Amino acid sequence: MTEELRRELSEYVRKVQDTITTALAALDGQAFREDRWERPGGGGGITRILENGHVFEKAGVNTSVVFGELSEEFAPNLPGEGREFFATGVSLVLHPRSPMVPTTHANFRYIEKGDRAWLGGGADLTPYYLFEEDAVHFHRVFKRVCDYHDASWYPRFKSACDEYFWLRHRGEARGIGGIFFDELEPDDRGIAFWKDAADSFLESYEPIVERRRDEPFGDDERVHQLRRRSRYVEFNLLYDRGTVFGLRTGGRTESILMSLPPLVRHDYDIEPHPDSREARLLEVLRNPRDWIPQDESSPIAR
Repeated sequence: MTEELRRELSEYVRKVQDTITTALAALDGQAFREDRWERPGGGGGITRILENGHVFEKAGVNTSVVFGELSEEFAPNLPGEGREFFATGVSLVLHPRSPMVPTTHANFRYIEKGDRAWLGGGADLTPYYLFEEDAVHFHRVFKRVCDYHDASWYPRFKSACDEYFWLRHRGEARGIGGIFFDELEPDDRGIAFWKDAADSFLESYEPIVERRRDEPFGDDERVHQLRRRSRYVEFNLLYDRGTVFGLRTGGRTESILMSLPPLVRHDYDIEPHPDSREARLLEVLRNPRDWIPQDESSPIAR
């Protein structure tokens, strides 16, 4: 069963990568570059990167299948006995050119260590200017997926996302959240949900890009975008578990750090003007909120 499950999920993450990169390339008008890499010790991956596109300043969609032995130092950080491990997943980070289009991140992974095996992942949205209808749409798509499998999952995974993507040293969230789950049982229900969530990414994000890609902006909005991107860098380098896992298990550094934005500003002690659009965003980031009613019933059709 283990080998069969490994093969099934490894093939699925590559299918998700193909579907997403095909759609994003069509949306941008520019193709992805592909790098295939091998990991010393076992496995490898496929990195697809789009840079300096019409819509995306930088976009990466990666898959990996890695296995072998964890270091003695890192092994205790994961559930399960021993040091033998297997992991496969798809991970993406999209940094749009326009500050009116939000950055987004998603990943869907399967990990084994010793006698333990689990699913994890999620998706979150990082806007630079807050459009409430976009936040509602993004959350509603993933709530539908959760509700179809278990009505208790959306509030649980939404809360976990708010907690995980929290910059403790800043007292603010990285973005307006989404869903985040970890150590989900890889039984039939867990796998079905994992696949549905991955398949729903384009539905959650493409309409937002289409709505905002032609919104006008100027130099002030661009500067604000670059400043907020510095928070993205802070989170990924200080807290992101995927970054730590990849680097500590001998993954390809260039592929792991593709999540970082291409251009960033870090200006000293900047606070937005009161009542500005920038201040409105910061208020939401400092006080995460619910975007759709918790009792909204929205099962997805099958």
